[in-house]
Amino acid sequence: MSLGVTGQLIPGGRTIATGALPSEPYDSAPSVGQEAAMELSPFAGTYLTDPAAVWRDLLDRPESVHYAEDLGMWLISRHEHVRQAFGDADSFGNALTLAPVYEMCPEALAIVMRLDVPPTTAAADSPVHTRTRRALRATFANTGPRVAAQYGPMVRRRVDELVGTITARRGEVVDLIPEFTALLPLLVVLDILGVPDRDTARIRQWADGQIALVWGQPDPAEQVRLAQGLLDFWHYCQDLVGRRAEGDLDGDDFISRALRYRDGDDEVLTVDEVASMAFNLLVAGHETTAGLLAHGLEQALSVPGRWERIADDPASVPAFLEEALRFGPAIDGWLRVTLRPVTIGGVTIPAGQRCLLLIGAANRDPATFTGPDRFDPDRGDVKDHLSFGYGPHFCIGAALARLEARIALGRLAEAIPGLRLVPGHVSAYKPNVAFRAHRALPALVDITSAPRERLEDPPGTITARAA
Repeated sequence: MSLGVTGQLIPGGRTIATGALPSEPYDSAPSVGQEAAMELSPFAGTYLTDPAAVWRDLLDRPESVHYAEDLGMWLISRHEHVRQAFGDADSFGNALTLAPVYEMCPEALAIVMRLDVPPTTAAADSPVHTRTRRALRATFANTGPRVAAQYGPMVRRRVDELVGTITARRGEVVDLIPEFTALLPLLVVLDILGVPDRDTARIRQWADGQIALVWGQPDPAEQVRLAQGLLDFWHYCQDLVGRRAEGDLDGDDFISRALRYRDGDDEVLTVDEVASMAFNLLVAGHETTAGLLAHGLEQALSVPGRWERIADDPASVPAFLEEALRFGPAIDGWLRVTLRPVTIGGVTIPAGQRCLLLIGAANRDPATFTGPDRFDPDRGDVKDHLSFGYGPHFCIGAALARLEARIALGRLAEAIPGLRLVPGHVSAYKPNVAFRAHRALPALVDITSAPRERLEDPPGTITARAA
């Protein structure tokens, strides 16, 4: 499945595998030079409050690649090497991208083994990925103009609803994570898939559960609960697509588009592959944008003058968000597995090894970025960030994420120019090796002046408004 399950365990029982793996036996504890071995400790301590300090330590070491003994994974942190790994699909496979990063308890594993999700996106390799990616490009808007035309009106409607709700709470403290940054992208992706609003709460719970189950460190009882939720989530997606397939396919939602594209031909797409795409979009389609919004708002509200600039100059928002993507990516680590021995940065990684590509560290690499630890929306090298990946698996939702974040920040600043974080707030993140998710972002709703007339979009932006 695209979560990393086909019923086959990697030797040693450490993780679950999908797709083609190298013929060499998996070695969960390869022979590593003492100087290259270390512990990342992503579930405690500094990594949960200041991950950049850990990234700096890695980048400052003379070794280019490290082996994290606590995770049983190789760490790739330098920009040129992360980019190389993303781009080299012949050496770095995706079969274990969505496999749990720990040894799952038997009870949870038994539930997970009942999942039969076909790999279509993140966990798929060629030729399956080539075919399903072609289908996604045909049915899911993924360029700036197409996204603005097709999704712009629904994004604006959802933003206006949420901003209106927050504005009505003048003088109160609002946690912007559940009330805005996590909710907006989910509502938008539900609109895109044609999913009813009444399912919002359980889909959010299922999606959060998948992220915690795969890339977190839940205890055995929690593993069982999350695994059952994941199975329920998959069955929900199967039922959703199955009902759509039996009805009218004239709709403009993604599922109807994908089923029309399929045109009854399993060689093009199977019905379960359409369900798998919906399954993945319901997670990836909102969790990453939620992270971008949260990190952007944190940067905008934590330094005096930044929020005011956004309120006064909406044209500055795109550059601000691009730097937010570099400075604090929503996904700061992503997984690959070596399909053959790979030499990278002078270190040879054996075949069958899991690698953690540290996007957050790569985005702070001084060999690529000038003053990498300085947040600078005016920097000229910002477009070199790897926050949406690189190569054949480049994030297909990048244009949508940028559109949502630009509209959301602009509208919120316009309506609440006095919005500010509560005094003493210190950011902390959920324990996870991949998703950098804020625990909370409490802010005081202070409307220091009457909301101004809606500002026009920055010059040169393609805009689509509802008729």
